[in-house]
Amino acid sequence: MNLADSITEPAAMPTQDERTWAMVAHLAALGFFIVPFGNILGPLVVWLAKRDHSTFVALHAKEALNFNITFLIGALVCGVLLVFSIGILLGAMLFVFWLVMTIIAALKANEGAAYRYPFTVRLVK
Repeated sequence: MNLADSITEPAAMPTQDERTWAMVAHLAALGFFIVPFGNILGPLVVWLAKRDHSTFVALHAKEALNFNITFLIGALVCGVLLVFSIGILLGAMLFVFWLVMTIIAALKANEGAAYRYPFTVRLVK
């Protein structure tokens, strides 16, 4: 299922500026390596700053925000499962999945394409 199935895209191709900001919304999640909860704060800041200016950027920023909230929930579950030692393996797999999906989404945004992360709980509407 792609973004176009459930949300109407803008009729025109997004401008280079919009595509860049949409890509930044996804890559801002890499703030996770610098600031605690940076993976949520980065897309949130882009969404709050650009949601009134561009539908394309708002859709990508919301998608990135929802994916990173879902990732945080998964990381907390892995933390609990550390008691059973399986949390280490699941946590490593979750981290690799998060990193790969974030890069793919950023590339799709830069191409001007709609993208929806798989296995994402959409809490921010």
